[in-house]
Amino acid sequence: MNRTKLLIMFLLLVSFLSATGCAESSDSDEVPEEPVDPEPIPDGPEADAGAENEIGDNELASESQTMNLENTEGAGQIRTLTLNITSENKEYPAYIAAPDAEGNYSAVVLIHSFNGLEPGYRDMVDRMAADGFVVVAPQWQTYSRSPPDSEVEALVRNSISYLESRDDIDPEKLGLTGFCAGGRYTMLFLPQIEEFKSGVAWYGFPYSGGTETQPDEPASLIDQLEDPILIIHGTRDEASNVSDIYRYAGELDAADKYFELKVYQREPHGFMIEDGELSESFVAQDAYEEMVDFFDRTLNNSTLDNSSQ
Repeated sequence: MNRTKLLIMFLLLVSFLSATGCAESSDSDEVPEEPVDPEPIPDGPEADAGAENEIGDNELASESQTMNLENTEGAGQIRTLTLNITSENKEYPAYIAAPDAEGNYSAVVLIHSFNGLEPGYRDMVDRMAADGFVVVAPQWQTYSRSPPDSEVEALVRNSISYLESRDDIDPEKLGLTGFCAGGRYTMLFLPQIEEFKSGVAWYGFPYSGGTETQPDEPASLIDQLEDPILIIHGTRDEASNVSDIYRYAGELDAADKYFELKVYQREPHGFMIEDGELSESFVAQDAYEEMVDFFDRTLNNSTLDNSSQ
């Protein structure tokens, strides 16, 4: 075979790989443009895993899978699945992980960042399950990159309803956590949704709001806050300046609301997720342990309550 034919075959192979998405592409933090007709069921092994089943109003997109995962006390077995949560007549995929052993566990709703439910968040959900929590992470951007607060709140409330339908959780021990935009939602919804008993807000935006679709700033709801909150932030956060976090903490303190604040020097916005993956840095591991310890103290051994202050 001569060199010209080899070159032609090589170019055809490169063209085929590019068309199928197998060729290398540059990394980007941009969220893909929302589709004209969004598909609620995600592509991938979760969607192809097995037959559909019904749980209340929620349709399973995958069969439950069991795996071993390292936790703080050694190896733990967890179960994972992806299902659709119905909210306002729309279906939103949600990733679920739970301890495999029978029990009556605390549960957490996890709200991902503006960059979507990246693989790192799934790994975090798995890790939390190995540490003894049932966790649901709904994909709140399924139909819009920036949905109204009311739409996200409805989805969070329906995620709670899903958790309460399970026989392995204690409905009196529900927590909320979120990252970036999810951090703002944690600050926003914790005072408004009474089912939650505590929350962890990661690099959130306490003074973001005042628009038609986002009418309330989280800081304006401090007086309604009845649950303890942990705020985790970095000093080099350019998207959400740490000065706003100190201001928010000062307002919480002035209102006699129980909070804990963990600030990491030199850390940027979104330091828990690097290139879509869960960071294994010292800071990321320490911050994760801060969250798990806080939920353990406020949900499993609840002694903190803003309503009595």
